[in-house]
Amino acid sequence: MKQGTAIIIGAGPAGLTAAVELQRRTGIKPILLEASHEIGGISRTVRYKGNRMDIGGHRFFSKSDRVMQWWLDLMPIQADNGNGELRYQGQQRNIPAATAAPDPHTDDLVMLVRQRKSRIYFLRRFFDYPIRLTAETLRKLGLLRSVRAGISYMRATLLPRRQEHSLEDFLINRFGRQLYLTFFKSYTEKVWGVPCHKISAEWGAQRIKGLSLKGVVVHFLKKTFASRRAADIAQKQTETSLIEKFLYPKFGPGQFWEHAATLVQQAGGEIHLGVAIDHIQVDGDRILAVSGANHNGERVTYAGDYFFSTMPVRDLIRSLSTPAPPDVHEVSEGLMYRDFITVGLLAKRLSVTEPDGSALKDNWIYVQEPDVLLGRLQVFNNWSPWLVGNDDRVWIGLEYFCNDTDSLWKLPDDEMARFAIGEVAKIGILKAEDVEDSHVVRVPKTYPAYFGTYDRFDVIRNYTDRFQNLFLVGRNGMHKYNNQDHSMLTAMTAVENIVNGVTTKDNIWSINTEMEYHEEKTAK
Repeated sequence: MKQGTAIIIGAGPAGLTAAVELQRRTGIKPILLEASHEIGGISRTVRYKGNRMDIGGHRFFSKSDRVMQWWLDLMPIQADNGNGELRYQGQQRNIPAATAAPDPHTDDLVMLVRQRKSRIYFLRRFFDYPIRLTAETLRKLGLLRSVRAGISYMRATLLPRRQEHSLEDFLINRFGRQLYLTFFKSYTEKVWGVPCHKISAEWGAQRIKGLSLKGVVVHFLKKTFASRRAADIAQKQTETSLIEKFLYPKFGPGQFWEHAATLVQQAGGEIHLGVAIDHIQVDGDRILAVSGANHNGERVTYAGDYFFSTMPVRDLIRSLSTPAPPDVHEVSEGLMYRDFITVGLLAKRLSVTEPDGSALKDNWIYVQEPDVLLGRLQVFNNWSPWLVGNDDRVWIGLEYFCNDTDSLWKLPDDEMARFAIGEVAKIGILKAEDVEDSHVVRVPKTYPAYFGTYDRFDVIRNYTDRFQNLFLVGRNGMHKYNNQDHSMLTAMTAVENIVNGVTTKDNIWSINTEMEYHEEKTAK
């Protein structure tokens, strides 16, 4: 059994997964160093006056049986509401929704099964997401837009496909120009802050490669005419953007990762919060130690045998004791990131409802309206009722995408809250006088960008792969716009490489969000 010490930079999903896997499969002691004072990275849960915020919204869903089983090993599904229909077919065993009565001491450490619903808000109306060309959609769009959408979609499907040099090409090939302009362009450019024609098509391949208008229609027909049967939470034959159900920790994603952190510490691992690494000691093709300032401003150093990095690639390259070659430095400095602000609003009510007058059922609402900066809206009540301190109130999160150099990022919290309230009031989501409280959370470097020098990223990959005991994992660690299950798989694969003595890092880099994951493809 492998022995030694692993230094893990970052206590988010990738870092904590690496720690748990090392303890399960080796004698290597994990030491996690987290720059912030919170566990979970962007998958943490922010607490505010009895309410909880999920930063970005984290569905616990994966096409990887291994990840699904991993989650449920740590946090089982809560007993269902009595219909007995839900199941999960794991690799080792079936895990039914209706299990034995929960242990009262661990009753809160459970996964809820949530019904997914998200829509697009455009023209002050709700549209299905992903978009479906139903009679209702056409009525809301109006005759002229509908005709244009139909013609442009036919052109996209009947004429030769555009070469996909950009995300704009990618989306037009799948939906036609008119639907792209109507339902994708504004939101996507809010997220990234640059025109779609300047974003790499690889972003689409990474996040939505299986999605198309045809795929949406086929999925809708299957759903409509399928016979009633036990619903498989794995939904292996469903494109990720179309899944119907997902798992969710009772008190938000941070609850799961805080539980994982507790298990790591109970098994002898260490977690140090408030340690910002800024120096990495290099000796030839190996890393010897890392150092940085702790929460008291003191310099601390950690030596190890293995090193896992989830820190932003640009910061990693800057921290190396031996300066990187000029081309590596140039690409690293040209990597770009998008920063993220969530404004939590506690309100008496929303001004918009379902057609029957009931409260909105959406988890997410994508705001396509071009006259506001707001990109997306979460209704935390619908992720889990336990995120809301008072069930008579609506607790929502307004999501803004910006750069840390923008004036929006620099607004004081009270001004940012007033600005956000003004925007949702402007588009008819709520009335300003119904808002009772607010909380602002800023998250830097949330989204690694697929522009800047990203098209030359292989220069960095080839350079960092030469360090035998260094493993880049996770979203920022690999500069990939991963879901958390993808980040977890990169960490699992890195640990497997250590266990099996595999020296190549190719299998880590080859993990792709929308493929049926590396270990499952190769097993066939």
